[in-house]
Amino acid sequence: MKIALVHEWLVFYAGGERVFESFTNIWKDADVFALVDFLNDEHRRIILKGKHAHTTFIQKLPFAEKKFRSYLPFFPLAIESLNFSKYDVIISSSHAVTKGVRKKPNQLHISYCHSPMRYIWDEAETYFQSAGLDRGIKKIIATKILNYLRKWDLKTAKRPDYLLANSNYIAEKIRRIYNRESTVIYPPVDVDKFNCVEQKDDYYFVASRLVPYKRIDLIIEAFAKMPDKRLIVAGTGPELDRLKNNFLVNVEFIGYQDEAALKELMQKARAFVFSAEEDFGIVVVEAMACGTPVIALNKGGTAETVIDGKTGILFNEQTVEDIKEAVKRFEKIEHTFNHKEIAEHTKKYSRQIFEENMKNYVDEKIEQFFGKKNRR
Repeated sequence: MKIALVHEWLVFYAGGERVFESFTNIWKDADVFALVDFLNDEHRRIILKGKHAHTTFIQKLPFAEKKFRSYLPFFPLAIESLNFSKYDVIISSSHAVTKGVRKKPNQLHISYCHSPMRYIWDEAETYFQSAGLDRGIKKIIATKILNYLRKWDLKTAKRPDYLLANSNYIAEKIRRIYNRESTVIYPPVDVDKFNCVEQKDDYYFVASRLVPYKRIDLIIEAFAKMPDKRLIVAGTGPELDRLKNNFLVNVEFIGYQDEAALKELMQKARAFVFSAEEDFGIVVVEAMACGTPVIALNKGGTAETVIDGKTGILFNEQTVEDIKEAVKRFEKIEHTFNHKEIAEHTKKYSRQIFEENMKNYVDEKIEQFFGKKNRR
């Protein structure tokens, strides 16, 4: 079988790239494709094992390395321009357009869906506002682009032979938006890189990109009303200046932290606080792998990974009051949490288990698909 692996863009080392790293671990001889490839040497070694991806015309457009997202209206054309005619199997990692690659009837396409395109479906309004596209002529143009992308997205959702989802939450979205069924395989978390620490310090911890949908503002406001509790916030992003505007004695912003520093902060925190409605939430599982309880929203991926009262506390709504009440509930039962059991709970999300599940699934579908072809 000649296999092609496709990812949206290769620029950072985030959640989607961790999945793609496993793809290149499993299918070492596969060719790699992406809209753009601007990986640094370290991330190229980790994700692509030193390879370079076959890219699209977006790679050569002005300022593409920093502003590739600005070319979103051209992404459908770009992904459809890639030629997969010499491959038997296409495996795509998709949160935007890669599920829309063109294929022939005798080719098998399996798409691992991190999410239907967020910026054109459930979170379109948030993205419009944060990008300043919610008024005037910009709104008119953006709405036309949005309608075009939605039509293309719905049409191309039929192209993959099989869809995988990274959580039951995303499987439901796929069903609702695309009217298609999918199989859930939870994404890989490098839980073996974290070890349980039972002795905790007196602070709560947040680690996140500081962007609107993460709702870090709610956590900060909640702790502003609990001045006896200390909160440390790690991360950078466009929301940083706004969040730091109100000087709070009990909230400390520490900016970007490397892996070693993040690990230590997670290990020693009383609890990790998370308020986003996330597709899965890798950082939440990493915190639990440190034996640290998590206070998180009872929606999205965290509703599936955090066990209320056992590995953390779940709150129902993205509100300041719900976060405050969750912290109070946590402190009432804090002494009952077993840090070793919290860490043990995360083993089911390991990279090894993901790669075994992924390989077994693809092997089974290859046998079914090409077995049928051969019997005709």
